[in-house]
Amino acid sequence: MTSAIDIRDLRKTYRGAAAPSVDGLTLHVSEGEFFGLLGPNGAGKTTTLSILAGLLSFDRGTVHLCGLDVRHDRARIRPLIGVVPQDIALYPELTAAENLHFFGRMHGLPTRTLRERIDTDADRLDLRAHLHKRIEHLSGGMKRKLNLLVALLHRPRILFLDEPTVGVDVHSRQEIIAHLRALNTDGMTIIYTSHDMVEAERLCTRVALMNRGATVCEGTPEALLTEARMPSLEALFIARTEEAGRA
Repeated sequence: MTSAIDIRDLRKTYRGAAAPSVDGLTLHVSEGEFFGLLGPNGAGKTTTLSILAGLLSFDRGTVHLCGLDVRHDRARIRPLIGVVPQDIALYPELTAAENLHFFGRMHGLPTRTLRERIDTDADRLDLRAHLHKRIEHLSGGMKRKLNLLVALLHRPRILFLDEPTVGVDVHSRQEIIAHLRALNTDGMTIIYTSHDMVEAERLCTRVALMNRGATVCEGTPEALLTEARMPSLEALFIARTEEAGRA
């Protein structure tokens, strides 16, 4: 299959840190995968995602998206990716519609195309009736859904999601998950970070469990659990990290 992401021997140490945040990470993600980077806080998931999105420099290794080098081809990579950060990245004093129009224009979308996409996407996530509201007056779930829509306006090939359902009500979570599944079914490559391994087990076609900046194991959830004879990814992660701690 065609490569969407290729990471080789990636290392990143923040200034003043005693240990690297990402240490020798190697990953390959094919186009069309729903890939989960899973692990506890501090495992290196967000750092890895930030490097992939071109937001962070790194110390060693190579990173390619769709065959393009993230260090040298940022302008060509930018239209290919959508990023949904863990924090809400919206202007609170603007309405939902104003935010969408602002970010759409940043991508150079024609006015007619932008309006059509806003209407279509807002309907899919039940946001049409709330587009006139200022961000500060929206619920947490609505803000999360809008965060996602902003990242999808330019129709990226690869979508990066950092804890996209954290703090979201049950109804909004199900809407987000259903939309992500539909996007992936239509061929979009999705890279998803989370510490919620139950959700990831249901969503991802393949996962990598991370701890202390490196992968503990990698594969399809089914294959990993069958091989390890474990009931869940959470149990597998605990067992593997305990093994690493004794080594």
